[in-house]
Amino acid sequence: MLTIIVTTLFFALVINIFLKKIHLPTIIGYIFTGTVIAYSFDLHDAVNNHTLKEIAEFGVVFLMFTIGLEFSIEHLKKMKNEVFVAGTLQISITAIIVFLTSYYLLDIEKNISFILSLAIALSSTAIVLKTFNETNEINKRYGQRSLGVLIMQDIAVIPILLIIGFMSTTSSSSISDVIFEMLFHASILLALMVIIGKYLLEPFFKAITKTNSDELFVGSILFLAIGASLLAHKLGFSYSLGAFIAGMLIAETRYKHQAEADLVPFRDLLLGIFFVTVGMQLKFDIIASYIHIILVLLVAVMALKFIIIYAIMRMNENKRVSLKTALSLVQIGEFSLALLELARTGDLIPSPYGQIMIITIVLSMIITPIILKNLSSIADYFIKSIEPDVEEVKSTNLSNHTVILGLGEFGRNIADELRVNSESYLAIENNVESFYRSSKSGYNVVFGNVTNKDLLKSVNLKEAKHIIIAIDNPHKLYQVCDAVQKMVSTDKIIVKVHTQAEAEIIKDFKISNIFVENIITSKKIKDLIIKNN
Repeated sequence: MLTIIVTTLFFALVINIFLKKIHLPTIIGYIFTGTVIAYSFDLHDAVNNHTLKEIAEFGVVFLMFTIGLEFSIEHLKKMKNEVFVAGTLQISITAIIVFLTSYYLLDIEKNISFILSLAIALSSTAIVLKTFNETNEINKRYGQRSLGVLIMQDIAVIPILLIIGFMSTTSSSSISDVIFEMLFHASILLALMVIIGKYLLEPFFKAITKTNSDELFVGSILFLAIGASLLAHKLGFSYSLGAFIAGMLIAETRYKHQAEADLVPFRDLLLGIFFVTVGMQLKFDIIASYIHIILVLLVAVMALKFIIIYAIMRMNENKRVSLKTALSLVQIGEFSLALLELARTGDLIPSPYGQIMIITIVLSMIITPIILKNLSSIADYFIKSIEPDVEEVKSTNLSNHTVILGLGEFGRNIADELRVNSESYLAIENNVESFYRSSKSGYNVVFGNVTNKDLLKSVNLKEAKHIIIAIDNPHKLYQVCDAVQKMVSTDKIIVKVHTQAEAEIIKDFKISNIFVENIITSKKIKDLIIKNN
């Protein structure tokens, strides 16, 4: 096992280093790594291991949790058109067209056609949202439209899996009983989440942050993400839906930025495992035997989904946003793999159909990162007329603002001056007492560790007008300046230190705006003495 793990890490590093040099995303590297490992150690059947599948699935779970952190319940209400209208239309129209084509034109058996139509209707949450998160395109118009459709698809996975499970069993329960049970469990899940979010989350976080323990805070976030997903699973829903709801509840608190920053390493690691398991399902002998069918199916499915999604988006969007959204969702997703596996174990789909579909899904997932990387170029090629680039509007108000790192007395004075002059700002504070005191006094402050790069990204540091570093801890000062200067130009950075010795600590960063408190104070006193003489 250790040999396999070490070899997997080695290949993942080597392949991704090469892919980065030719500007391709790491997702493709992980998929290729899975294929190499599967053939090197004969692990094609290992992908069906229950434990490995659950570990890999938690990459998607943590991804949906961090997506939930970006969307409060109010935000989701504003997206009801993208989620419930566009998402439902996309799934329904795609499934109906695929079923009719498969059953009536290709003469494929009814149950198989039905399952294939549902599998093809779904897109890849893992690839699209991971890529958009990394490039910050999740906040653009086409990113929001894509997210809305993907959320609806994730919700639709629940009844789809229930239907397939019902088809594969000889249970005496009727469909109406199954639907009633699903709605009952949905009511329980939502009621529990609302109660926890409204009455328990804030006291829970308050108790955790008062310990001043970073590891306890990380543990609490893991507990909430995994606990919510497990609760949803026990009630018959997908792990990722529970995690998404939990993320939305935490989004209502001031701890969302630190929560996201702490969970990102776990998310990216487990997503890497997920994509490795996807690559393990590539079988070259099947590709060689059915290459003509696979290629025709791949092109036909991607073309069909593009046309459907583009047409739906054009009902209330311009050509550019519609084109980018459609291109983003043309692939078949990871939940389709789970759907086919459930159908296979229930003897609902014979081997050739299942294997051909799995290969087609994996190939579509490999192509997707390349498409996503070149969205703008493709849009420019097909849309010659100049349209307002309205899709670049951000969902957040954080732009051209001032970020204050550390909200002690000095930081609060700066915030007061900015507020008086109607300047937007956001402060980050890691001291619990100072955070609660400032929050109760009405300051725009979030809780978090200012040395965490993911936290700094979440407050749109790159779009800030100024970054004021007011850290009273000389040992942490170097780490903060190091993190900040890697993200923004040094002319935006303003640092306040107590002594010249502290200024020497950060001299390597060549920050021009360093204000030494003792020197400024001594000059003021000197000028006052000279004036009085």
